[in-house]
Amino acid sequence: MPDLITEEIVHVKGYPKKLVVFLHGYIDCSEAIDKSIALLIDNLDDVAVHIPQSPFVCEVHENKRQWYSMHRFDPNDDRKIVPTLDECVAYYDRMSPGYREAFDYINPYIDRCLEEYGLDDSDLYLCGFSQGAMLAIYISLMRGKKIGGCVSFSGILAPSTYLKKHIQSAPDMLLIHGDDDNLVRFGALEFTATGLREMGCRVETYVIPGGRHRITDDGLLTAASYISRKAAEKKAV
Repeated sequence: MPDLITEEIVHVKGYPKKLVVFLHGYIDCSEAIDKSIALLIDNLDDVAVHIPQSPFVCEVHENKRQWYSMHRFDPNDDRKIVPTLDECVAYYDRMSPGYREAFDYINPYIDRCLEEYGLDDSDLYLCGFSQGAMLAIYISLMRGKKIGGCVSFSGILAPSTYLKKHIQSAPDMLLIHGDDDNLVRFGALEFTATGLREMGCRVETYVIPGGRHRITDDGLLTAASYISRKAAEKKAV
């Protein structure tokens, strides 16, 4: 697989003892997410934060990016409006080829970032928003070695059927979701937490009261505290 990711935003604070890789969402880009997560970066120490840019122009907005095509599998965005969560999950299950393709080019990028700082998987905290959150969960479960932790902002376990059969490791996870999310329904939080726990992951959740489909300050502070705590726990072992 060629090295497709050639654009990124990087923040280095102190002497990096942990790596945070944050994946932007669909119809999004690294520059926009960089501004959105400034509070997270400000509240982490001894860290390298990498915000890669997807190499693919978004199918619905030429100035934005996507990690994989959503319309290839759901051309009318029906996953957002179908009546039941089971129907919604079925749409994400259909997207399995997109997740596998994205994994094949994001995973080597993560390896390269770890090597740059002389860190290993236990020092890695994979985060993402929306489509990026879904990929963060997917990659965390499919990497051969257990990572330090994963933080999902407004994501869902997808494709759940494929992952339950092919999981490689079961890292700790923090799921952050608004209870008024207008794009990835709030029911995705319980579905994802339950599925991850069944796969052996230790899962924490944080609900944003009245939260829509966006990253909030309280969510970022919760994520920063979680990452710092997990890193301290590793150091204490």
